[in-house]
Amino acid sequence: MPIHQPQQRSAAASSEPLGVQQAEAALVEHYPRLVRLAYVVLPPSLGRHRRVLAAHGAVQRALPGARTSPDRVRVPAQSRRSPEAARAARAEGPASAPYAWMRLRVLRTALAYERRPRWWPGRLPAPAALRPTLPVVWGLRLFPRAGGVDELALDRALSEVPGAVRAAFALQLLDGLPETAVRALLAEAGVDDPAGAVRRAARLGRPDPVAAQVLLRSGEFDPCTVQTRPSDLLRRRHRVRAAALAAALCVVAGTLAVAAGKEVRDEAPGAGVTVPALDPAALLRTAAEQWADTSRIDFTAWPVRGDRRGDGELLGRALRAWSEPSGNVQVSTTPGTVGVPPAQPPRLLFAGEVDGAAVVLFHDGGVRIVRYAEPLAGGGGAALDFARTDDADVTTGAAVVVSRTGEKARFLLAPWISETTTRDLLAPDTPGRPLEVGPDGITAPVERPAAGGGCDAWPVLQLRSSERIVENHAFLVTDLGDLAPAHLTYTPKPGRGAPARQPREATGPEALLAWVRTACSLRALSGSGVRAVNNWAFAEQRLPEGEASAEWLCTRADTWRGPGRVLVQFLQPAASPTAPAAVVADRNDTALCSRFGQHILAGTHWKAASGRWYVLAAGSRAVNRIEATGQVRGTAGGPTLAVRAPRDASVELTARLREGGTLAAVR
Repeated sequence: MPIHQPQQRSAAASSEPLGVQQAEAALVEHYPRLVRLAYVVLPPSLGRHRRVLAAHGAVQRALPGARTSPDRVRVPAQSRRSPEAARAARAEGPASAPYAWMRLRVLRTALAYERRPRWWPGRLPAPAALRPTLPVVWGLRLFPRAGGVDELALDRALSEVPGAVRAAFALQLLDGLPETAVRALLAEAGVDDPAGAVRRAARLGRPDPVAAQVLLRSGEFDPCTVQTRPSDLLRRRHRVRAAALAAALCVVAGTLAVAAGKEVRDEAPGAGVTVPALDPAALLRTAAEQWADTSRIDFTAWPVRGDRRGDGELLGRALRAWSEPSGNVQVSTTPGTVGVPPAQPPRLLFAGEVDGAAVVLFHDGGVRIVRYAEPLAGGGGAALDFARTDDADVTTGAAVVVSRTGEKARFLLAPWISETTTRDLLAPDTPGRPLEVGPDGITAPVERPAAGGGCDAWPVLQLRSSERIVENHAFLVTDLGDLAPAHLTYTPKPGRGAPARQPREATGPEALLAWVRTACSLRALSGSGVRAVNNWAFAEQRLPEGEASAEWLCTRADTWRGPGRVLVQFLQPAASPTAPAAVVADRNDTALCSRFGQHILAGTHWKAASGRWYVLAAGSRAVNRIEATGQVRGTAGGPTLAVRAPRDASVELTARLREGGTLAAVR
């Protein structure tokens, strides 16, 4: 009797259904790949813990039920697939049909987390985000392994675009789909503008798509390899104790619910729903010693401190003020900072009483520090301050202002600060004075720099980081009117034939002598959201008529939002070591004097002791020729120039660089 072998057929054939067993095999084989795709597409506003669980839930729910009829499980849109989608499916090959079908189901579920019906309240997450799903984890918080600065920047960029753009980005870089296939797949998933999503996704990967692909495949975006932390253990104990009482009241509550049924039905949709980001119980709290056991030393490593960190009423008022400030809440924001409500539960850094006010400090996960303060007595209103803190590190995340009263301020210090002193930039030879720090990390009052008028002193904090994070070094920060003080650094004069110098801490004698003459220029930066200020001694010039040497400094202020401001200052010999330098150029929104603007040329008019006037010019180390044109002409080989000129002569200065190219003088 002959044995008939069954004919092999592809599951991708247009007339053949895709069986449940094939879908299950695709899920098992590609589970990490599908979960990573879901994690990237899901809205970051869920928070990393809920996002991890939602990603696993989206993939597990994509599998059809075991009792599903095989002829009801087909490759998506077989009969109505567009020619573009058909070509895209053929490009992936027949063997990928089960995976492609599962991927589409996962994609639809993940995208649903951002879709709101027209009648849905605008402040509430989409219905999908509120639906309880499996898996569920009790007592632990899960999150992928933290990456570096580049991964954090990519995660922030993804959080600022819609889910469709994140999906297009992931499909191209994770699955390697061409743009035509991505557009077709997004259209099948219900995206309104697939082509627009693909265009925006292409901009996310610039200028190096290969580097972006490596980042997207890193542990930062892998919800299958996670770390765990306990949730709030004290709160869990309270909830367990309250469970018995809640059960005893169920009968009474049920009776009241029946009696009040009509009133409940009259309420608006969504009434009584607590938005997780505004729930004090959902606030993130970092463990006390986590900062010493992490590679991410920033505000996410700060433990919660303060004697009112368990005051739910205070925390609730602070969150409500953040969400919708009333008329008696005074709101301030540093430039480039948005005051929008939190998209996910923020991290609580501090809640306590400082200088007659109840103060609460939040960190929203990577971009902002928020300070809420309400008076303990009297009828004054509350204050709400927002400041950007993108990519903070050991130095720029070392302190936050918690209180300003008159001409003094108090700071909350990072847990990795082991030594705190104060010093005056205008007294470089005077050693620092120890500064008292309380058990909660709050400093004693510190004098603030003068906002206007005279400049007789410039107080700064000199902090030293702990050996436990292998960053045992001292650094300076100063209060420029924002929540986060600015980090002060110094770049020494170029050495002969030596490579370009790098910024270093401004604690050495040479740095302090440079800052003593430029400190008062920091007043021009007050309240502008400055992250760090560097003094770069880019040139030294021998003055005409046999006089001493002068230095040229470029003082660059980098803001948290990105753009920088430079002040070019000329330090001529002076009778007093604290005589301020002369500002000869001031430029906003420039890359000058940064690693993206390493060449500079500047000039000024200068009067010698004889009464004669000169035009002086100096350039950075790559300048090998300077030329003056206009009412005065002259040239000089090398990085400096000095020519006789009338006091008000109009002069154009240009320089030639050693590697080629020209440079105009900054004004």
